Amino acid sequence: MRHHDARVRTTLAACAAFAALAGTALAGAAPASGAEGGGTTIAPGVTYEEFDIPAAKGLTHAHVLSVDLRDPHVRVDLLHPDAVGARATISSLADASGAVGGVNGDFFNITESQHPGVEATGASVGPAVASGRTLKSAVPDGQRFGPALPPGTTTEDVLGVGVDHRARLDRMALDGSVRADGRTLPLGGLNQYALPVGSVGAFTSDWGSVSRVRATCGTDTNRAAPCSTDTYEVTVRKGRVVSSADTPGSGPVASGTTVLVGREAGAQELRKLSEGDRVEITHRLVAASSHVPFRFAVGGYPVLRDGAPLPGLDTKTAAVRTAAGTTSDGRHLFLLALDGAPKYRTGLTIAEVADAMGKLGADDAFSLDGGGSSTLVTRDPGAASVTVRNHPTDPPERAVANGIGVFSKQ
Repeated sequence: MRHHDARVRTTLAACAAFAALAGTALAGAAPASGAEGGGTTIAPGVTYEEFDIPAAKGLTHAHVLSVDLRDPHVRVDLLHPDAVGARATISSLADASGAVGGVNGDFFNITESQHPGVEATGASVGPAVASGRTLKSAVPDGQRFGPALPPGTTTEDVLGVGVDHRARLDRMALDGSVRADGRTLPLGGLNQYALPVGSVGAFTSDWGSVSRVRATCGTDTNRAAPCSTDTYEVTVRKGRVVSSADTPGSGPVASGTTVLVGREAGAQELRKLSEGDRVEITHRLVAASSHVPFRFAVGGYPVLRDGAPLPGLDTKTAAVRTAAGTTSDGRHLFLLALDGAPKYRTGLTIAEVADAMGKLGADDAFSLDGGGSSTLVTRDPGAASVTVRNHPTDPPERAVANGIGVFSKQ
């Protein structure tokens, strides 16, 4: 593993690195403060800077938050609406939570044009952990929204920060079961907009009130496949079955209640349950590599590991992007969002994003949702609300499923 001295790069160092990457001089874009010491300090341990990047398909403009996780005043957490099946702008989420900065997060179920009449849920693709609480697990790879995954990556990949205050990449899988009448069924999903074929998924109060029908549409390899005609839903309250239905429903799930949705073989198993039956439901997310619990985690996909770009990254499709990266010791986090103004909209390819994050100082980096979702916000000292620093491609600002929030106790 390549080792960096765990310090935030100065603006001049970053600009020089990007100039070397592009093979040409950078145009303009001193940090907002005009200082040479790593941009503008917006809170203890948090700085903001912006600069131009000459890329293969034209000039683009980067906005970067550098977060020093060694600072005891600083923490990072998930920005999210009150429900998994909901969307909100990053600025509104940051204002509501008191974040001093943040970027948009995971790709999400943005539309249902492939299933007319089915409600889009707004739910994110990958796992989500907020303040140490598991909100959801990952949909099957073939059900994701966003560009094709690089070879060797999955929807279970996450970037997060552990209870040890270190940032890291990992993979989080669902470990869960449904036990009833001496039978144990594996749990195939938790608060997901798409369930694996033949599985049973659980929906809790974290899901929200949006319809659960989308969970039974598509297949593990084809998001556009028709919705299943073999479905069943069971509501469990305080450990007992209280109702059932042939079609997944909608409406809020009360605290202490779990709605089980089955498709195909999963539906057939749920039909064996009767009102009053005892049911035990367990679920947790298990990290593949780290033994440190995550305080926060968000989905996306890796583009840089141990200082090297992943093999097979796209080198042709340039777009406005959002990405996050961390140093080898996990003590510094870099949050990058490109500008969507017309003069910069050519953006970067995924391969260029990996190089850019490496030049910032990241050993590991992660691609997040881009295009119209790319948003970076900061809060000026003493300000009541945040400012959107980049220009969204679909102004004024897109509502998204979640984001990464930076918090600093003054």
